[in-house]
Amino acid sequence: MDVLTLNGITKYYGKIRALNNVSFSVPEGSVFGILGPNGSGKTTMLGIIMDILRPTSGTFTFYGAPSSAAIRRQIGTLLETPNFYHYLSGERNLRIAAEIKGKGHNQIEHVLHKVNLYQRKDSKFSTYSLGMKQRLAIASCLLGDPKVLVFDEPTNGLDPVGIAEIRELIKNLAKEGKTIIMASHLLDEVEKVCTHVGILKMGNLLAAGKVDEVLVNEDIVEVGASNIQLLEQVLYSLNGYTTIKKHNEYIQLFFPVGAANLEKINAHCFNNSVVLSHLRLKKKSLETKFLELTNQ
Repeated sequence: MDVLTLNGITKYYGKIRALNNVSFSVPEGSVFGILGPNGSGKTTMLGIIMDILRPTSGTFTFYGAPSSAAIRRQIGTLLETPNFYHYLSGERNLRIAAEIKGKGHNQIEHVLHKVNLYQRKDSKFSTYSLGMKQRLAIASCLLGDPKVLVFDEPTNGLDPVGIAEIRELIKNLAKEGKTIIMASHLLDEVEKVCTHVGILKMGNLLAAGKVDEVLVNEDIVEVGASNIQLLEQVLYSLNGYTTIKKHNEYIQLFFPVGAANLEKINAHCFNNSVVLSHLRLKKKSLETKFLELTNQ
């Protein structure tokens, strides 16, 4: 079942188009990363699905129904750092958050354990590291035990330790069956944390689907011979590759990860009267794929 479905969402700010006819679905139980460079429309999209912004055109649904106050109350959101009181403890801040949200205090201890802050619950917020402050913000999102969580750049500004803590927390929340929608400009984050991804560039959705399908790694085999035309003809009868193309003075064969067999390629060419002068395996990284998609 899909938690969220966007149908042709377009958003203009005056003459500037922030989102252009964006459509995709977020499956239940997934960690869906909205990935793109800064200025690609990620925050605008999150603002629309949380009813902070109105789309110029297009619609969206949660669990097949239009958004409503009742549905939004079932969603935990972290779109910007909450205004916690610096002179109050982590626990007191959560009590205030619970009052504002109309939630009981009975879950505060539970969410503090979940974000690994229970030992520091009586410490003033001002004494927390940036990573701890972000974990307290996520604890606030978890009050009321929402099924869906929406995060905007959850590791932004954190040091490597803080980033690792937040990523681990997100993975643990996903294991509990929560659906998480998160915007990020970090490919590494999406690769390590997300199950699904939608890639945005200047308001356009370039691709959406499972991470291992959209951001697929590939093996590239570079092949060269003195007679490049004959080599190309011979390679057309080789099985196993997904794409063939000329690149400078070589021909490149694209294989699924681990499927390239250099001995087999060499033997195939030799048996068809072509002696190779160049045979090299290269890896195509996720970063290369992302940069190709966003054309940076």
